[in-house]
Amino acid sequence: MKVTAKADYAVRAVLELAAADGARVKADRIAEAQAIPRHFLDNILTDLRRSGIVATHRGADGGSRLARPAKLITLADVMRAIEGPLAAVRDIRPESLEYEGPAEKLPEVWIAVRAALRGVLEKVTVADVAAGKLPRHIEKLADDPDAWRSH
Repeated sequence: MKVTAKADYAVRAVLELAAADGARVKADRIAEAQAIPRHFLDNILTDLRRSGIVATHRGADGGSRLARPAKLITLADVMRAIEGPLAAVRDIRPESLEYEGPAEKLPEVWIAVRAALRGVLEKVTVADVAAGKLPRHIEKLADDPDAWRSH
């Protein structure tokens, strides 16, 4: 899985909103705080609003806020709102793939990859990251020196 700039920006924008603790935050403030190009941020906030993660309000007192508590929003929710399914091969869900011959078992590999992603992204909430307190099993995965090696 490759985390795109748009997905990274989206998670960081949602974390800014979580830190605001329910207060509305103007897009300019989010963009400046997280060094997100404003044109990207506008598109991201639209996608997050359509997915029910962010609520936006127009006007002088306008801005964005989380549409539900940060503890109820997982990183997977944010990633799916921006990128779609967590694991797809050629924009096809892995369970829909069929291969012949030596590649026959490959869909099971792609499904296992999706399960591994879910095992992290669905277990970490926006509140966890914003508070700097990751679930223990996530910390344990990140503590493995092999996790830090680029392969």
